[in-house]
Amino acid sequence: MMRTREDIARTIRQDGYVSLPAAETRRFFDSDGTALGGEPWRAFAESWGDLRPDTYMADGGRYRQRRHATYAATPGGEILRGAHRPHFQALQHNPLNGGLERWFEPVAAQVGDGAPMMRLLAGAREVFEASCGEAVPWHIEAHQFRIEARPDAVGKPTPEGMHRDGVAFVLVTLIGRENVAGGVTGIRVDGRDGEASFTLEEPLDTVLLDDTRVWHGVTPISPIDPARPGHRDVLVLTFARPR
Repeated sequence: MMRTREDIARTIRQDGYVSLPAAETRRFFDSDGTALGGEPWRAFAESWGDLRPDTYMADGGRYRQRRHATYAATPGGEILRGAHRPHFQALQHNPLNGGLERWFEPVAAQVGDGAPMMRLLAGAREVFEASCGEAVPWHIEAHQFRIEARPDAVGKPTPEGMHRDGVAFVLVTLIGRENVAGGVTGIRVDGRDGEASFTLEEPLDTVLLDDTRVWHGVTPISPIDPARPGHRDVLVLTFARPR
């Protein structure tokens, strides 16, 4: 049986996060089947081939490409794209690359305004508002990430290690994996012993989490076939309450 919005929100409240397999993500976020499949999804996924290098990597790595966009959501209203602006994280949340304004190339208009992105934004908003019990004028940031892996250099999806992003909620959706091993997601919830782990393997495998309680990280990736490069593509949506 497909979980409802209330079921997913309840799991986040209880456990701090919820992991959805691709089929469930597609049914929940795209009930009419018009956005997260067929030509719209193909074009959306292919846009990860047109990202730009992240030049802010303090570890000297050149394995991460990305694009960035911001959105504003008024309570009960639309989700509208905002002006392009820098991404900022405090050092306490990103001790490797935080503490400065980082300007990334913007998400292309046809991608940022397209049906797949808007459907994921709207669905995540519904779940997160059901989880916290209030409609919020969210500040949303969207990040397209490609982590590359080569025979002579592993790719690090979270080079800062296990972390929190300093926001209220986070969605991570796998767009695709090509010729890579690793990339295991680790979850540690405040007040609980141990860690959970799972791997986003299929396009649209998704995790939604309460960033105020949940530490999260992803293990490095390396090529399965060392004769070919590999990559891991994800979309990250962060939802923050305005300050």
